[in-house]
Amino acid sequence: MSDEDERGRGANRAAEAARDMARQIASAAREEAALVLDAARAGRPPVGIPRGDEDEGYHQSLKPRHVQMIAMGGAIGVGLFLGTSQRLHTAGPALVLAYALAGVAAFFVMRALGELVLYRPTTGSFVAYARDFIGEWAGFASGWMYWLSWAMTGVAEITAVGIYVHYWAPGFPQWLSALLALAVLLTVNLVSVRLFGELEFWFAILKVAAILAFLVVGVVLLVTHAGVGPSHHAELPNLVDFGGFLPRGLWAVLLSLQGVIFAYAAIEMVGISAGEAQNPREVMPRAINGVVWRIVLFYVGAVALLVVVLPWTVYPRDRSPFVTVFSYLGVPGIGGIMNLVVLTAAVSSCNSGLYSTGRILRSLSQRGEAPAFTGRMSSRHVPYGGILLTSVVYFAGVVLNVFVPHKAFEIATSIASLGVLTTWAALLYAQVRFRSAAARGEVERPGYRMPGSPYTNWATLAFLAVIVPLMVFDGEQKWAVVAIPFLVVSLYAGWRAVNRRPAPARADAVPAATAPAPADARPAETLPAPEALPEEGGF
Repeated sequence: MSDEDERGRGANRAAEAARDMARQIASAAREEAALVLDAARAGRPPVGIPRGDEDEGYHQSLKPRHVQMIAMGGAIGVGLFLGTSQRLHTAGPALVLAYALAGVAAFFVMRALGELVLYRPTTGSFVAYARDFIGEWAGFASGWMYWLSWAMTGVAEITAVGIYVHYWAPGFPQWLSALLALAVLLTVNLVSVRLFGELEFWFAILKVAAILAFLVVGVVLLVTHAGVGPSHHAELPNLVDFGGFLPRGLWAVLLSLQGVIFAYAAIEMVGISAGEAQNPREVMPRAINGVVWRIVLFYVGAVALLVVVLPWTVYPRDRSPFVTVFSYLGVPGIGGIMNLVVLTAAVSSCNSGLYSTGRILRSLSQRGEAPAFTGRMSSRHVPYGGILLTSVVYFAGVVLNVFVPHKAFEIATSIASLGVLTTWAALLYAQVRFRSAAARGEVERPGYRMPGSPYTNWATLAFLAVIVPLMVFDGEQKWAVVAIPFLVVSLYAGWRAVNRRPAPARADAVPAATAPAPADARPAETLPAPEALPEEGGF
């Protein structure tokens, strides 16, 4: 056989391989074009085509310990430390039932989020999932409602800072305390995400240590039937001896659900941190599974101990119930230490609000759904535009504390709860649509899945839907009810305005065959399910 014949056969084999590759590329292009066409006909973005723009510019600076403590710290905030005393006056000892019911809903929300995060970790979080699986309008609405939730939460937390400072300095202006806290947190968030992670890590450790200390002390007081204060004892009869377990009736428990939902706000923030986490598919399941025992221990357990250690009628409305318990023990300085912890919780929540809203606003801005400046990224990989916009609202909260310091907390928490309800509902429904897409073969579900879906989704959505009309019957929640029509009109007008403008260039609008994806990204329909994960999360 001559060298010329061998070269000829080699050329033929190369030509055949090239033709096979061309056929594969053409087939993939036809399949992708079909996906895009089907999505266009359905009025939704194409599912399974990678996006590269949402996470562009971010660095994976958050270590596993940061993510774990962000998830843990997100479950402990001013809603628990301060709001509990106000809700005890509304519902009495039966408040523990409200925390248990809302805790079940929070658990299913987090499991829905977990499945979506394992499918595609992104800083756009539920906004990206709502956009992918519900529709463009859902991403727009849920993003802005989440921003509103955190903006109002920040106002509540800023208000709480002023209230806590009064413990040591009763004459110090409440608004000035809030302003100083805002200045410090804004600086931290603008420096780097690593600094945010470190600060939140130590905040979370302090909060968790304080709650665990209270739980240990509370159990010891209850078991030993110890005296607490001049005339009370820690005992189970405290549940029923002061007007009964339901002193204001079951209706009061139902009315407290809105405030309890606010207490659970921020547990979903771990989903936003996924886009900046190292090894998110390994870290996220553990972080999300931890929500289960935190709900049982930190919320239901802590509230149950509060109402047996002291009668529910003892707790003042304007002071953390945990500070009240430790103050009644008579240990010098212990009340001040606990007040420092709850002050830390308020500062931590503001810190988290600036972090998460900066990322969400940048995600919206990149699609022309938020002001352009909110999409700007600093040389330190910080979305400073969105952070600055949120800080403007926080500053408005400082002004609110100048004129109505005693109403600022109630106004902010009632409106913030609407954003929390919308965010949770978007996550639950997006997971239902994701599951349907997986059934059609468009995407592959990870091994970490929402238990009982879709039935648990619909049951939780029904529970959330009941809470909104209940707000009508509570005078303290009237601000949320009044705000609903304005929010609906604003979102509708904003969506119409966005659709009138030319759409910005998007990474997801470029065929994958010609648009390079991020280094760690693959088309969603070929993403393998994460390995070595328990089917139901192992809780």
